[in-house]
Amino acid sequence: MINQTVKTKLALLPDSPGCYLMKHEGEIIYVGKAVNLKNRVRSYFHTKEHTPKVAAMVAQIDDFDILLCNTNLEALALECNLIKLHKPHYNILLKDDKHYPYVRIDKNEPFPRVTIARRMQKDGAQYFGPYIGANAVKDVLEVLRKAFPLRTCDKKLPLAKPIRPCVNYEIGRCLAPCAGKCTQEEYQQVVDGVISFLNGNVKDITDKLNREMQAASAAWDFETAAQKRDAIKDIEGMLERQRAIQTNDAQQDVLALAQDGLDAMAQVLIIRGGRIIGGESFALPGEGNEPAQSVLTEFALRYYADRQPPKEILTPLMEDAETMQLLLREKRGSAVNVIIPQRGEKRALVLMAERNAADALEKRNARQQVHEQRTVGACEELQKVIGMDKFPHRIEGFDISNTQGVLSVASMVVFIDGEPAHREYRHYRIKTVEGPNDFESMKEVLTRRFARTQREEAGERWVMPDLVLVDGGPQQLRFAQEAMRAVGVEVPMFGLAERLEEIWLPGREESIILDRRSPALHLIQGIRDEAHRFAITYHRSLRGKAQTHSSLEDIPGIGPARRRALLQYFGSIKKMKEAEIDDLLKVKGMSRPAAETVYQALHPKIEE
Repeated sequence: MINQTVKTKLALLPDSPGCYLMKHEGEIIYVGKAVNLKNRVRSYFHTKEHTPKVAAMVAQIDDFDILLCNTNLEALALECNLIKLHKPHYNILLKDDKHYPYVRIDKNEPFPRVTIARRMQKDGAQYFGPYIGANAVKDVLEVLRKAFPLRTCDKKLPLAKPIRPCVNYEIGRCLAPCAGKCTQEEYQQVVDGVISFLNGNVKDITDKLNREMQAASAAWDFETAAQKRDAIKDIEGMLERQRAIQTNDAQQDVLALAQDGLDAMAQVLIIRGGRIIGGESFALPGEGNEPAQSVLTEFALRYYADRQPPKEILTPLMEDAETMQLLLREKRGSAVNVIIPQRGEKRALVLMAERNAADALEKRNARQQVHEQRTVGACEELQKVIGMDKFPHRIEGFDISNTQGVLSVASMVVFIDGEPAHREYRHYRIKTVEGPNDFESMKEVLTRRFARTQREEAGERWVMPDLVLVDGGPQQLRFAQEAMRAVGVEVPMFGLAERLEEIWLPGREESIILDRRSPALHLIQGIRDEAHRFAITYHRSLRGKAQTHSSLEDIPGIGPARRRALLQYFGSIKKMKEAEIDDLLKVKGMSRPAAETVYQALHPKIEE
């Protein structure tokens, strides 16, 4: 049902390019752009045939705003900025926040360095990449440093006075501009070689290195010849690790999409210097039934919002490719061609990207299915095994840990829908039980835990679990039952005995043994092991604190500040015992009564 606010605004829509912002209760839920705002926005409310996603969105719209633009290009750029700013629920939002590394060279410096940058900036420097993964960019830098003797130090050159060159100069890895061993023109020639190499002109570099190797060998300079030979091998080795796909020096991104009626997967193949250097997959939940052209166009806008586009983008389809080209050209600062190839080598690349997208979507769905079986599916199986009427949404596991009854502690871990909810975990110090009595300790802990559901603390009542797991067999389970009844609550619970991984239920004389491959068994084993780990970790931390307890902490009137000052001054308790009262008075913050108290505590009188 369209409200009066929306009806009024629909009647006043102009025939103009611009962006529209759909709202629900004041929150922007979708941002779109249109060549004609009147036709585009009205279509949402006057057309009944919508995809499920659009239908769900339209049902929530109670208001909208528009922003007029002069051209479709302005609208496209504005849409990109608005989505980035507001992150609307119904727009495609890329959750992959990785920033892949670039190689950066700032030719504005007198003696440029080759560095790694995670983000591209408009700082006048040249950026090459992105390189998928740290190993790829490390390989490139290692090759560059062996083949091109550029400096790696961060000194601000040129220096007022030359200094002694470092070891990199001695081994032929640096021209040592800091020591005046080269001119700026000589250094710049090497920088130009690096830039040529990063642009994909590898053959020119290897040919040059080969000539230099032959010349050094002819001059009996075998050390230099060996360096050139090793540099050639490193370059060839790096190239072998990259898959060659064509003979030109293309800088391309290949975009493709796969849909399954529910979700979608966008795929990007990254090609630099005519070689695939990596690929990325992006899950697009809820986009599986939307028009593929719209999804891929919106994805491209989000993808290049924080990335520099390459010279060429190949894609099977794109809305208004010419406008997209103009937007990306403005971002890159040079020509960008968006191509929809129909045949040939470029079409083969698009098909390859589509196959990768379909494979990534299939694997994601398979992973989700396995995850579902191991979490919610395992809970459903456990519900049947236990004989519960209610799905065990919240399962709590308990365990006891102590060392011969000393420093007894307990842990409570929480699994919600089969997954650990770490923020819900709790520790307990055993207060009423002395000695190594795990049964009574379990009873105390569960009594305290269930009592929390009977009162409110800090305005929040603890949530009652749907199912409780105790680590142990029938005896442990009996004490847990007593605790529950003493508080006056009724919660399904069971024990898991470790020896045979038996499930013990209250009132049953025989245990239940599940198949070793059962998801339910794997789930409760995971809960038991997590409770054990959490209890052991807490117990060890308490034991460590007890072992590092200082005798100074037992002296009345000696607080943390004085303890620190004493230990800093003397270095140890032993040296402190050797000191007299006047020596103790030299410590900052010590009064005579305090010094006398410390002295007496460290020199107790022995009664005869």
